[in-house]
Amino acid sequence: MSDEKIKKISIIVSQGSLEGVYPALIMGNGARMEGMEANLFFTFFGLNAIMKKMVKRLTVSTVGNPALNLAMPMLKMPVSMPFPSLLGVLPGVSSFATHLMKKEMEELDIPPVDEFLEMISDAGGNIYACKLAMDMFKLEKDDLVDEVQDVLTVGQFYEMAAGGPIIFT
Repeated sequence: MSDEKIKKISIIVSQGSLEGVYPALIMGNGARMEGMEANLFFTFFGLNAIMKKMVKRLTVSTVGNPALNLAMPMLKMPVSMPFPSLLGVLPGVSSFATHLMKKEMEELDIPPVDEFLEMISDAGGNIYACKLAMDMFKLEKDDLVDEVQDVLTVGQFYEMAAGGPIIFT
C-alpha cells in the first residue's frame, strides 16, 4: 500500500434521488475538508440534484430500493425487517420516507442539498454538468443552480479528472 496521499477526487453523480445524491455530496465535501481537489460531475438523472426547479424537491426512492430496511429503525422497527416493496408504489409513501430521512439528517446537522452544493462550491469544490445528458434532457445552463461551473463533455471531464481516482455513484 502506498503512503502517497490522494490529492484529487472526481465523483460522477448519476442518481437524482435524495439517497442517491447525498453520498457524492458527503464525499466531495469531505475531500475538500481534507484539502483535496474535488470534482463532482452530474450526469443523467443526477442532473435532478443541480436543477433550480428540482434541487429542493428531491425524494427518497421507495420503489425497487432493497436497502430501505436501513430506514426501519426510524419507524421503531428492527433493521432486519425488510421494507415491503409493494408499499413503495402507494401514494404518500415516498413523501413519508423523504420526510423521515430529512428529519434524521436535520437532527445530525446535515445540510439540505442546495446548501451542500453551496458549501462545496464555496470551499473550492468544482461542480459540473454532463453535456450529453443536458442535451438529451433539453436543459440549458440557466436551468442549473449557480454553483455549476460548467457543462462538460465526457472527454473534458476525463481530462480534468486525470491524476486522481474517479468514483461513480
